[in-house]
Amino acid sequence: MGDAGEGLVDSESKIQERMEERQQNREQARKPKSENPELAAKIESLELARKEMTRQLGITTHDARKKQINAALAELDRRIEEMQKQAP
Repeated sequence: MGDAGEGLVDSESKIQERMEERQQNREQARKPKSENPELAAKIESLELARKEMTRQLGITTHDARKKQINAALAELDRRIEEMQKQAP
């Protein structure tokens, strides 16, 4: 009897894995293909840094630190825009 239960668990895990694979495939299909994956990775990295700076700005109370973060955000925006112009 124990073997039947194990088969059911294995079947369910295989179904879950397959569903996850299909979801990843759908997400990749929605993303435009980049001719330059290195440039795309750099842009993504800058966007993640921007999200982190935005998060920090939301929790910072010191005015001098807010000015630093705003300057960093402006620089990140400039770099992202510059790299996006390079992308085909």
